Amino acid sequence: MAISTAEVAKLRKMTGAGITDCKKALEEANGDYEQAISIIRKKGQLIAAKRADREATEGCVIAKITSDATKGAITVLCCETDFVAKSADFIKFTEDVTDAALQSGATSLEAVNSLTVNGISVADGVNEKKAVIGEKIDITFFDTLNAAEVVAYIHPGNKLACLVGFNKKIADPQIGRDIAMQVAAMAPAAVTKESVPAEVVAKELEIATDQAKNDPKNAGKPDNMIEMIAKGKLEKFFKEMILINQEFIKDNKLKVADYLKAADKDLEVTNFVRFTLSV
Repeated sequence: MAISTAEVAKLRKMTGAGITDCKKALEEANGDYEQAISIIRKKGQLIAAKRADREATEGCVIAKITSDATKGAITVLCCETDFVAKSADFIKFTEDVTDAALQSGATSLEAVNSLTVNGISVADGVNEKKAVIGEKIDITFFDTLNAAEVVAYIHPGNKLACLVGFNKKIADPQIGRDIAMQVAAMAPAAVTKESVPAEVVAKELEIATDQAKNDPKNAGKPDNMIEMIAKGKLEKFFKEMILINQEFIKDNKLKVADYLKAADKDLEVTNFVRFTLSV
């Protein structure tokens, strides 16, 4: 099938791969972006995997928690220009929507759009802003997190935010903030190795195997050696992408698990939600 320049540009932005590699991957995948990304990764050409992050252009990402810190929500209001995204009114509207969602107990984007904010429905409020500002504006993402204690973190600029859940109340607020900043900065795939879905593990192993097979250094090596190399790559994935296995950003001599244990031997991260606008 014919692949357009726009399609190639989009895949290049998503993966960081070269124009030719992106075009070939899209042709091989018949235009399917997920399959094309997988093809590029298998060839070792992916520069930056977005993983659980969801793409957008410009906008505002807000994370908030309830007064008892047992529930948090993230709302993403997207627009076309950074100028609009940084405006006080745009940020305030995103905050108001998040507050209303937390107060109502909404758990879906559909439910959020039906809430009332400033006397009208959220959906109507978004349409009103479209008419006034003249840009395409939409709430593109909403998610919640429940835990014994939830910590919210918004990176300066409102382009990246996360929620982190813990199994108990935290004595020192800085501990929760440190872990939330870890999640924001290092974009883990899961909290623990055991919490990674089986299909994700299988996919990573498949990619690692294909990378090992395609590496000229491994030419002629038997299948059992290729399998060992692939398993080594998978273990590297677990080290780099599993939260508790990651090097702690404030002290790379510690793992996140070590930092938590030193702070409180019973404290554990139960889950997290992270969203970043594409740059």
